[in-house]
Amino acid sequence: MRNRPPPSLSLPLSIPPKLFRLLCACTASHTEHCIDSKMAKTRLACLLTLLSTHCYFSVLAVVLRTSNDSPWTDEFDRIELSCLIESISTSNPRIEWKKITSEGPSYVYFDKKISGDLENRATIREPATLLITNATRSDTAKYRCEVTAADDQKSFDEIVIDLVVRVKPVVPKCSVPKSVPFGKSAELSCVEEEGFPKSQYQWFKNREEIPDDPKTSLKFFNSSYTLSAETGTLKFIAVRKEDAGEYFCRAKNDAGYAECAPQQMEVYDIDVVGIALGVLVVVVVLLCITVGICCAYKQGYFSSQKQTGNNYKVPAKGDGVDYVRTEDEGDFRHKSSFVI
Repeated sequence: MRNRPPPSLSLPLSIPPKLFRLLCACTASHTEHCIDSKMAKTRLACLLTLLSTHCYFSVLAVVLRTSNDSPWTDEFDRIELSCLIESISTSNPRIEWKKITSEGPSYVYFDKKISGDLENRATIREPATLLITNATRSDTAKYRCEVTAADDQKSFDEIVIDLVVRVKPVVPKCSVPKSVPFGKSAELSCVEEEGFPKSQYQWFKNREEIPDDPKTSLKFFNSSYTLSAETGTLKFIAVRKEDAGEYFCRAKNDAGYAECAPQQMEVYDIDVVGIALGVLVVVVVLLCITVGICCAYKQGYFSSQKQTGNNYKVPAKGDGVDYVRTEDEGDFRHKSSFVI
């Protein structure tokens, strides 16, 4: 059995390709030329020693690599997270996969079993590659492949893979005012929250894309607006007649795009003369109503009680004497109970 070097020894650097080719050349067709001198023999011995030591340590070290450390896929498609073992001497290494999120790491593959939310959607392709058969938006995260080889001098290695699952946008919610007065401001909004990566927005008028800067297009040169591709907001500072038309919004990302239905926006003139006449009519009507109420009040139509000659008010009984009314009004006589 080959003796291992002490654990304190560090791994030597890899032999450069040019140096390796030189060694091969010396040991093949030019062997006789290389050994003509004592110096050549010494160099050859050093190179052979370095090569054998390098090969020895390579076998005793677990080394991982990946074919793609930033893979992406569309939602519901399959994706492979490659974890390739370049060198290892342990026959049965321990392989683990972990999902790393803001809440911390969690096991995806442990003790030769798929766990977590990937339990029924992933498999391990020998020796250590993780294959997700039905990716969802929740799978977007960093994944770490860890391999532990107990019999190797360098017994542990890991690689991190950053997975992105793209989600196509859904139909955005668009808000377009039906009619706007000429010269007034107006705001059109577009919102979509399902797409990943975050959606960017485009606005269209009569099926023609509205540029970010109106000065870059002859058709929109006289318009005054601001357009935000990040928020999906289209703001008109002062609406003109030419701004009337059909508007719709498109939300897009790397996975695709979606559009809302076109909506008509009209621009109308403000009738200043008509508004003034309307206000004048209202003032005249209110004035007539006020004069009518005053006249009616003066004529007594709002009095609650009328005074007549037949009304009689019974005097108060303050002297302790009872009075009896006769048939003729105003004629009274004492009762028999009257006492002087």
